[in-house]
Amino acid sequence: MSFPLPESNPEALGLDPRPLERLCATIERHIAEGHHPGAQVAVARHGRLALFRSFGKARVAPDMAADDRTLFLMYSNTKVVTAAAVWMLVEEGLLRFSDPIAQHVPEFAANGKGGITVLQLLTHQGGFPSAVVPEACWADHALLRRTVSDFTLEWTPGSKVQYHPASAHWTAAVLIEAITGRDFRAFIRERVIAPLGLAEEVFVGLPEAELGRAAEIYDPPQEGRFPPRVAENTAAHHAAGIPGGGGYGTARGMAAFYQMLAQGGQLNGVRVLSPRMIEFVTRNFTGDRIDEYMGLPMHRGIGPHSRGEWPVARGLGAIAHPRTFGHGGVGSSYCWADPASGVSFAFFSNCRQTELFHNQRMDVLSNLAHASILPA
Repeated sequence: MSFPLPESNPEALGLDPRPLERLCATIERHIAEGHHPGAQVAVARHGRLALFRSFGKARVAPDMAADDRTLFLMYSNTKVVTAAAVWMLVEEGLLRFSDPIAQHVPEFAANGKGGITVLQLLTHQGGFPSAVVPEACWADHALLRRTVSDFTLEWTPGSKVQYHPASAHWTAAVLIEAITGRDFRAFIRERVIAPLGLAEEVFVGLPEAELGRAAEIYDPPQEGRFPPRVAENTAAHHAAGIPGGGGYGTARGMAAFYQMLAQGGQLNGVRVLSPRMIEFVTRNFTGDRIDEYMGLPMHRGIGPHSRGEWPVARGLGAIAHPRTFGHGGVGSSYCWADPASGVSFAFFSNCRQTELFHNQRMDVLSNLAHASILPA
Protein backbone atom coordinates (compact mmCIF):
# COMPACT_ATOMS: atom_id res chain seq x y z
CA MET A 1 0.00 0.00 0.00
CA SER A 2 1.40 3.41 -0.96
CA PHE A 3 1.72 6.11 1.65
CA PRO A 4 -1.26 8.51 1.49
CA LEU A 5 0.74 11.75 1.50
CA PRO A 6 2.57 12.50 -1.76
CA GLU A 7 6.17 13.55 -1.19
CA SER A 8 7.04 17.17 -1.78
CA ASN A 9 9.58 19.64 -0.42
CA PRO A 10 9.42 22.58 1.97
CA GLU A 11 9.66 25.35 -0.64
CA ALA A 12 6.82 23.89 -2.74
CA LEU A 13 4.58 23.87 0.36
CA GLY A 14 5.35 27.40 1.51
CA LEU A 15 7.80 26.37 4.21
CA ASP A 16 11.16 28.02 4.83
CA PRO A 17 13.70 25.16 4.71
CA ARG A 18 16.20 26.88 7.00
CA PRO A 19 14.33 26.35 10.32
CA LEU A 20 13.66 22.75 9.24
CA GLU A 21 17.37 22.25 8.63
CA ARG A 22 18.07 23.61 12.12
CA LEU A 23 15.38 21.29 13.48
CA CYS A 24 17.12 18.25 11.96
CA ALA A 25 20.51 19.48 13.12
CA THR A 26 19.17 19.81 16.67
CA ILE A 27 17.92 16.21 16.63
CA GLU A 28 21.32 15.04 15.35
CA ARG A 29 23.06 17.02 18.10
CA HIS A 30 20.85 15.51 20.80
CA ILE A 31 21.73 12.02 19.55
CA ALA A 32 25.44 12.89 19.45
CA GLU A 33 25.17 14.22 23.02
CA GLY A 34 23.63 10.92 24.15
CA HIS A 35 20.09 12.03 24.96
CA HIS A 36 18.48 9.24 22.91
CA PRO A 37 19.69 6.55 20.52
CA GLY A 38 17.35 7.32 17.62
CA ALA A 39 14.52 9.47 16.36
CA GLN A 40 12.16 10.30 13.50
CA VAL A 41 10.58 13.58 12.45
CA ALA A 42 7.98 14.47 9.84
CA VAL A 43 6.35 17.71 8.70
CA ALA A 44 3.42 17.91 6.26
CA ARG A 45 1.27 20.66 4.81
CA HIS A 46 -1.81 20.75 2.60
CA GLY A 47 -1.91 16.99 2.16
CA ARG A 48 1.76 16.61 1.17
CA LEU A 49 4.86 15.45 3.02
CA ALA A 50 7.48 18.19 3.29
CA LEU A 51 10.00 16.39 5.51
CA PHE A 52 10.55 12.86 6.79
CA ARG A 53 13.85 11.77 8.30
CA SER A 54 15.11 9.00 10.55
CA PHE A 55 18.15 9.38 12.81
CA GLY A 56 20.46 7.15 14.80
CA LYS A 57 19.61 3.73 16.16
CA ALA A 58 16.27 2.02 16.62
CA ARG A 59 17.94 -0.56 18.87
CA VAL A 60 21.24 -0.42 20.69
CA ALA A 61 22.12 -4.10 21.25
CA PRO A 62 22.38 -5.48 18.71
CA ASP A 63 22.64 -2.29 16.69
CA MET A 64 19.73 -1.58 14.37
CA ALA A 65 19.63 1.69 12.49
CA ALA A 66 16.40 3.68 12.48
CA ASP A 67 14.92 3.89 8.99
CA ASP A 68 11.69 4.93 7.32
CA ARG A 69 9.91 1.73 8.37
CA THR A 70 10.91 1.92 12.04
CA LEU A 71 7.95 2.02 14.40
CA PHE A 72 8.34 4.01 17.61
CA LEU A 73 6.39 3.55 20.83
CA MET A 74 3.93 6.44 20.72
CA TYR A 75 3.12 6.43 24.45
CA SER A 76 0.28 8.92 25.03
CA ASN A 77 0.10 10.03 21.42
CA THR A 78 -2.06 6.89 21.27
CA LYS A 79 -4.76 8.72 23.23
CA VAL A 80 -5.83 10.86 20.28
CA VAL A 81 -6.07 7.83 17.97
CA THR A 82 -8.27 6.07 20.55
CA ALA A 83 -10.33 9.22 21.02
CA ALA A 84 -10.94 9.39 17.26
CA ALA A 85 -12.76 6.06 17.49
CA VAL A 86 -15.05 7.55 20.14
CA TRP A 87 -15.66 10.59 17.91
CA MET A 88 -16.79 8.23 15.15
CA LEU A 89 -19.32 6.58 17.45
CA VAL A 90 -20.72 10.01 18.31
CA GLU A 91 -20.89 10.96 14.65
CA GLU A 92 -22.77 7.75 13.89
CA GLY A 93 -25.38 8.52 16.55
CA LEU A 94 -24.40 5.62 18.80
CA LEU A 95 -23.07 7.84 21.58
CA ARG A 96 -23.20 11.42 22.83
CA PHE A 97 -20.41 13.31 24.55
CA SER A 98 -22.92 14.16 27.28
CA ASP A 99 -23.79 10.49 27.88
CA PRO A 100 -22.75 8.98 31.20
CA ILE A 101 -20.37 6.06 30.62
CA ALA A 102 -22.76 3.97 32.73
CA GLN A 103 -25.50 4.44 30.14
CA HIS A 104 -23.53 2.07 27.91
CA VAL A 105 -21.57 0.12 30.55
CA PRO A 106 -24.08 -0.12 33.44
CA GLU A 107 -21.68 -1.69 35.94
CA PHE A 108 -19.35 1.31 35.57
CA ALA A 109 -21.74 3.16 37.90
CA ALA A 110 -20.16 1.32 40.86
CA ASN A 111 -18.31 3.36 43.48
CA GLY A 112 -20.03 6.64 42.67
CA LYS A 113 -19.06 6.81 38.98
CA GLY A 114 -22.58 6.77 37.54
CA GLY A 115 -22.58 10.41 36.44
CA ILE A 116 -19.20 10.58 34.69
CA THR A 117 -19.74 11.66 31.09
CA VAL A 118 -17.76 10.88 27.97
CA LEU A 119 -16.65 14.52 27.81
CA GLN A 120 -15.41 14.45 31.41
CA LEU A 121 -13.61 11.17 30.74
CA LEU A 122 -11.67 12.40 27.70
CA THR A 123 -10.89 15.85 29.11
CA HIS A 124 -9.24 14.30 32.19
CA GLN A 125 -11.95 15.31 34.64
CA GLY A 126 -13.14 11.78 35.49
CA GLY A 127 -11.78 11.60 39.02
CA PHE A 128 -9.73 8.37 38.90
CA PRO A 129 -6.30 9.31 37.50
CA SER A 130 -4.35 6.70 39.46
CA ALA A 131 -6.52 3.66 38.66
CA VAL A 132 -4.53 0.73 37.28
CA VAL A 133 -5.33 -1.96 34.72
CA PRO A 134 -3.02 -4.96 35.31
CA GLU A 135 -1.43 -6.97 32.51
CA ALA A 136 -3.87 -9.83 33.12
CA CYS A 137 -6.59 -7.65 31.54
CA TRP A 138 -4.78 -6.95 28.28
CA ALA A 139 -6.13 -10.01 26.48
CA ASP A 140 -9.17 -10.71 28.68
CA HIS A 141 -12.04 -8.45 27.65
CA ALA A 142 -14.40 -9.53 30.44
CA LEU A 143 -11.75 -8.99 33.11
CA LEU A 144 -10.91 -5.59 31.61
CA ARG A 145 -14.54 -4.52 31.80
CA ARG A 146 -14.84 -5.69 35.43
CA THR A 147 -11.59 -3.97 36.38
CA VAL A 148 -12.56 -0.65 34.81
CA SER A 149 -16.03 -0.82 36.35
CA ASP A 150 -14.47 -1.32 39.79
CA PHE A 151 -12.33 1.84 39.60
CA THR A 152 -12.77 4.03 42.68
CA LEU A 153 -12.90 7.82 42.75
CA GLU A 154 -10.09 9.96 44.10
CA TRP A 155 -12.05 13.20 43.80
CA THR A 156 -15.46 14.39 42.60
CA PRO A 157 -15.75 14.11 38.81
CA GLY A 158 -15.61 17.51 37.13
CA SER A 159 -14.12 19.23 40.18
CA LYS A 160 -10.54 19.10 38.88
CA VAL A 161 -8.52 18.75 35.74
CA GLN A 162 -5.88 16.11 36.36
CA TYR A 163 -4.23 14.04 33.65
CA HIS A 164 -5.25 10.36 33.69
CA PRO A 165 -2.14 8.61 32.28
CA ALA A 166 -3.91 5.33 31.43
CA SER A 167 -7.22 4.82 33.23
CA ALA A 168 -9.44 7.14 31.16
CA HIS A 169 -8.53 5.51 27.86
CA TRP A 170 -8.87 1.99 29.20
CA THR A 171 -12.38 3.13 30.07
CA ALA A 172 -12.80 4.46 26.54
CA ALA A 173 -11.68 1.07 25.21
CA VAL A 174 -14.35 -0.69 27.28
CA LEU A 175 -16.91 1.85 26.03
CA ILE A 176 -15.95 1.18 22.39
CA GLU A 177 -16.28 -2.56 22.94
CA ALA A 178 -19.61 -2.22 24.72
CA ILE A 179 -21.13 -0.20 21.86
CA THR A 180 -19.60 -2.04 18.90
CA GLY A 181 -19.22 -5.59 20.21
CA ARG A 182 -15.72 -5.53 18.71
CA ASP A 183 -12.22 -5.66 20.16
CA PHE A 184 -11.32 -1.97 20.50
CA ARG A 185 -8.01 -2.56 18.70
CA ALA A 186 -9.74 -4.08 15.67
CA PHE A 187 -12.31 -1.26 15.58
CA ILE A 188 -9.60 1.41 15.68
CA ARG A 189 -7.61 -0.34 12.96
CA GLU A 190 -10.55 -0.95 10.62
CA ARG A 191 -12.42 2.33 11.10
CA VAL A 192 -9.73 4.90 11.89
CA ILE A 193 -6.32 3.75 10.65
CA ALA A 194 -6.91 1.59 7.56
CA PRO A 195 -9.30 3.95 5.71
CA LEU A 196 -6.63 6.65 5.91
CA GLY A 197 -4.09 4.39 4.23
CA LEU A 198 -2.04 4.14 7.42
CA ALA A 199 -2.38 0.40 8.11
CA GLU A 200 1.39 -0.07 7.77
CA GLU A 201 2.27 3.13 9.65
CA VAL A 202 0.19 3.26 12.87
CA PHE A 203 -0.75 0.36 15.15
CA VAL A 204 -2.83 0.08 18.31
CA GLY A 205 -1.89 -3.52 19.02
CA LEU A 206 1.27 -4.47 17.11
CA PRO A 207 0.96 -7.75 15.16
CA GLU A 208 3.68 -10.34 15.62
CA ALA A 209 4.68 -9.95 11.97
CA GLU A 210 5.61 -6.30 12.61
CA LEU A 211 7.70 -6.80 15.76
CA GLY A 212 10.95 -6.59 13.81
CA ARG A 213 10.16 -2.97 12.90
CA ALA A 214 9.70 -1.81 16.50
CA ALA A 215 12.32 0.42 18.08
CA GLU A 216 13.19 -0.46 21.64
CA ILE A 217 12.49 2.16 24.29
CA TYR A 218 15.19 3.10 26.81
CA ASP A 219 15.69 5.02 30.01
CA PRO A 220 18.13 7.95 30.12
CA PRO A 221 21.76 6.81 29.86
CA GLN A 222 23.65 5.56 32.89
CA GLU A 223 27.44 5.39 32.65
CA GLY A 224 27.19 5.88 28.91
CA ARG A 225 24.69 3.07 28.31
CA PHE A 226 20.96 3.19 27.60
CA PRO A 227 19.10 0.79 29.93
CA PRO A 228 16.15 -0.81 28.10
CA ARG A 229 12.74 -0.38 29.71
CA VAL A 230 11.86 -4.00 30.42
CA ALA A 231 8.11 -3.57 30.81
CA GLU A 232 7.59 -1.89 27.44
CA ASN A 233 9.97 -4.02 25.36
CA THR A 234 7.90 -7.21 25.50
CA ALA A 235 5.74 -8.96 22.91
CA ALA A 236 2.80 -8.79 25.33
CA HIS A 237 3.10 -5.01 25.67
CA HIS A 238 3.43 -4.59 21.90
CA ALA A 239 0.30 -6.69 21.28
CA ALA A 240 -1.76 -5.08 24.05
CA GLY A 241 -2.27 -1.81 22.23
CA ILE A 242 -2.70 0.02 25.54
CA PRO A 243 -5.25 2.64 24.44
CA GLY A 244 -3.72 5.49 26.41
CA GLY A 245 -0.07 4.76 25.78
CA GLY A 246 0.85 1.61 23.86
CA GLY A 247 0.47 2.36 20.16
CA TYR A 248 3.33 2.21 17.66
CA GLY A 249 3.84 4.41 14.66
CA THR A 250 6.13 6.19 12.27
CA ALA A 251 6.51 9.95 12.39
CA ARG A 252 5.17 10.25 8.85
CA GLY A 253 2.17 8.11 9.81
CA MET A 254 1.23 10.43 12.65
CA ALA A 255 1.96 13.53 10.59
CA ALA A 256 -0.56 12.10 8.11
CA PHE A 257 -3.08 11.37 10.87
CA TYR A 258 -2.78 14.99 12.02
CA GLN A 259 -3.08 16.15 8.41
CA MET A 260 -6.50 14.47 8.45
CA LEU A 261 -7.38 16.49 11.55
CA ALA A 262 -5.95 19.73 10.12
CA GLN A 263 -8.02 19.20 6.97
CA GLY A 264 -11.28 18.77 8.86
CA GLY A 265 -11.50 14.98 8.92
CA GLN A 266 -10.31 13.91 5.47
CA LEU A 267 -7.02 12.74 3.98
CA ASN A 268 -6.14 12.21 0.34
CA GLY A 269 -9.79 12.28 -0.68
CA VAL A 270 -10.99 9.92 2.06
CA ARG A 271 -13.27 11.43 4.71
CA VAL A 272 -13.52 9.68 8.08
CA LEU A 273 -14.93 12.53 10.22
CA SER A 274 -16.82 15.74 9.59
CA PRO A 275 -15.27 19.21 9.81
CA ARG A 276 -17.73 20.13 12.58
CA MET A 277 -16.63 17.14 14.65
CA ILE A 278 -12.95 18.08 14.37
CA GLU A 279 -13.74 21.68 15.25
CA PHE A 280 -15.71 20.54 18.31
CA VAL A 281 -13.29 17.99 19.77
CA THR A 282 -10.30 20.33 19.44
CA ARG A 283 -11.95 23.16 21.39
CA ASN A 284 -10.70 24.13 24.83
CA PHE A 285 -13.13 22.59 27.35
CA THR A 286 -11.07 23.29 30.48
CA GLY A 287 -10.25 26.97 30.02
CA ASP A 288 -7.21 28.15 31.95
CA ARG A 289 -7.80 25.72 34.82
CA ILE A 290 -4.54 24.18 36.02
CA ASP A 291 -4.02 20.53 35.18
CA GLU A 292 -2.81 19.35 38.58
CA TYR A 293 -0.63 16.64 37.03
CA MET A 294 1.12 19.00 34.60
CA GLY A 295 1.17 22.12 36.79
CA LEU A 296 -0.13 24.47 34.07
CA PRO A 297 -3.26 24.91 31.97
CA MET A 298 -3.48 22.25 29.25
CA HIS A 299 -6.57 23.58 27.43
CA ARG A 300 -8.03 20.10 27.11
CA GLY A 301 -10.06 19.09 24.10
CA ILE A 302 -11.84 15.75 23.80
CA GLY A 303 -8.58 13.94 23.10
CA PRO A 304 -5.88 16.48 22.17
CA HIS A 305 -4.97 19.68 24.01
CA SER A 306 -4.60 23.08 22.37
CA ARG A 307 -2.05 25.91 22.57
CA GLY A 308 -4.34 28.71 23.68
CA GLU A 309 -2.74 31.98 24.75
CA TRP A 310 -1.15 31.06 28.08
CA PRO A 311 2.46 32.32 28.21
CA VAL A 312 3.90 28.82 28.67
CA ALA A 313 2.94 25.88 26.45
CA ARG A 314 3.67 22.20 26.72
CA GLY A 315 5.02 20.46 23.65
CA LEU A 316 3.19 22.41 20.96
CA GLY A 317 5.67 25.28 20.82
CA ALA A 318 5.47 28.68 22.49
CA ILE A 319 5.06 30.50 19.16
CA ALA A 320 2.30 28.19 17.91
CA HIS A 321 -1.00 29.58 16.65
CA PRO A 322 -3.52 29.45 19.54
CA ARG A 323 -5.62 26.84 17.68
CA THR A 324 -2.70 24.42 17.33
CA PHE A 325 -3.60 21.11 18.97
CA GLY A 326 -1.90 17.81 19.65
CA HIS A 327 -0.53 15.47 22.28
CA GLY A 328 2.73 14.16 23.63
CA GLY A 329 4.25 10.87 24.65
CA VAL A 330 5.99 10.80 28.02
CA GLY A 331 9.59 11.93 27.74
CA SER A 332 9.89 10.94 24.10
CA SER A 333 7.53 12.42 21.49
CA TYR A 334 4.96 14.97 20.35
CA CYS A 335 2.52 15.29 17.44
CA TRP A 336 0.41 18.30 16.50
CA ALA A 337 -1.57 20.10 13.82
CA ASP A 338 -1.96 23.81 13.12
CA PRO A 339 -5.32 24.20 11.34
CA ALA A 340 -4.59 27.87 10.59
CA SER A 341 -1.65 26.99 8.34
CA GLY A 342 -2.44 23.38 7.43
CA VAL A 343 0.85 22.14 8.91
CA SER A 344 1.20 18.90 10.88
CA PHE A 345 4.23 17.70 12.79
CA ALA A 346 5.39 14.48 14.45
CA PHE A 347 8.54 13.69 16.42
CA PHE A 348 9.43 10.36 18.00
CA SER A 349 12.49 9.26 19.95
CA ASN A 350 13.28 6.02 21.73
CA CYS A 351 14.36 7.24 25.15
CA ARG A 352 11.94 8.13 27.92
CA GLN A 353 13.83 11.25 28.93
CA THR A 354 13.23 13.46 31.95
CA GLU A 355 10.30 15.82 31.64
CA LEU A 356 12.67 18.79 32.09
CA PHE A 357 14.72 17.83 29.05
CA HIS A 358 11.71 16.67 27.05
CA ASN A 359 9.68 19.84 27.59
CA GLN A 360 12.60 22.09 26.66
CA ARG A 361 13.52 19.91 23.66
CA MET A 362 9.97 19.89 22.32
CA ASP A 363 9.59 23.66 22.70
CA VAL A 364 12.71 24.10 20.56
CA LEU A 365 11.74 21.53 17.91
CA SER A 366 8.11 22.66 17.65
CA ASN A 367 9.10 26.32 17.51
CA LEU A 368 11.50 25.57 14.65
CA ALA A 369 8.68 23.84 12.76
CA HIS A 370 6.37 26.81 13.38
CA ALA A 371 9.11 29.24 12.34
CA SER A 372 9.24 27.55 8.93
CA ILE A 373 5.60 28.40 8.15
CA LEU A 374 5.25 31.14 5.57
CA PRO A 375 1.98 32.82 4.51
CA ALA A 376 -0.04 30.64 2.16
